[in-house]
Amino acid sequence: MPVMNIIEAVRSALQTQMRADARVVVLGEDIGKFGGVFRATSGLYDEFGGDRVIDTPLAEAGIIGTAIGMALYGLRPVPEIQFGDFIFPAFDQIVNELAKFRYRSGGQYTCPMVIRTPVGGGIRGGHYHSQSPEALFIHTPGLKVVAPSNPYDAKGLLLASMRQNDPVLFMEPKRIYRASRGEVPEGDYELPLGQAAITREGSAVTLIAWSGMVSIAEEAATKAADAGISVEVLDLRTLMPFDLDAILTSVKKTGRCVIVHEAPRTCGFGAELIASIQERAIAHLEAPILRVTGLDTPFPYSLEHEYMPNADRVVNAIRQTLEW
Repeated sequence: MPVMNIIEAVRSALQTQMRADARVVVLGEDIGKFGGVFRATSGLYDEFGGDRVIDTPLAEAGIIGTAIGMALYGLRPVPEIQFGDFIFPAFDQIVNELAKFRYRSGGQYTCPMVIRTPVGGGIRGGHYHSQSPEALFIHTPGLKVVAPSNPYDAKGLLLASMRQNDPVLFMEPKRIYRASRGEVPEGDYELPLGQAAITREGSAVTLIAWSGMVSIAEEAATKAADAGISVEVLDLRTLMPFDLDAILTSVKKTGRCVIVHEAPRTCGFGAELIASIQERAIAHLEAPILRVTGLDTPFPYSLEHEYMPNADRVVNAIRQTLEW
């Protein structure tokens, strides 16, 4: 089985589905002959040509609006937004058009498309190339949100996303695009949306994370294990719909929970997870649920490593919940 990084796994998924389904087209800024700013679409133009691998102007509302039209008329577009920070000019198209077609038509029309975009910091990109805007879209009914943390999941989840009849926002962790490597099947496989994964079993505390923060959670769990603390790490993988059953099973087992996300703390997705857990499992909790998050500031340039959660901050939260 070949070893791939996340970029290679994403490319493999796109290539697999484009070969299997002639309705699949990709479009975005510089994604054609150039292969995209991160090279995720490298080689696709040569194989599938300009009718299916389409370079667009730098106009995100136009990219998404065009893709919506394609989807409504029978194609299955996969637009790329070059950085997650650039998605905001297309916010109206996504929230008020794309996500509502099935509902507003009484189920008569679907709008099958996958929006791919890299998110998160860690590449010294500053405040316009480092944001994690997942909470804005999780709050949008009619839109599925997926956030893989490793190459195997990235390919399987992307293939499953491209076969949905509902729109999916597929958020890729750019910090570990090439750093995360693992075995990935060359052939076709899917991972079901809405199903979390336990990446490390433990008994004292549940760590919940997604995307680029899963590797931080796993590093913190290893450090905690060196101190004799058994930590369970749960990778959500899909943020909407999220796997509440898996979360509750883990938290009821450990009695304690720490949530790690890179986005700002206030109104981040961690707050919804805390509410969901406490509404259903408060009698099982031995301590308050803690969050380790980004700060309530614009994403900084020179101080990004002060802003982003790290393993030491997570270990401190683990100790705090154990000592409560």
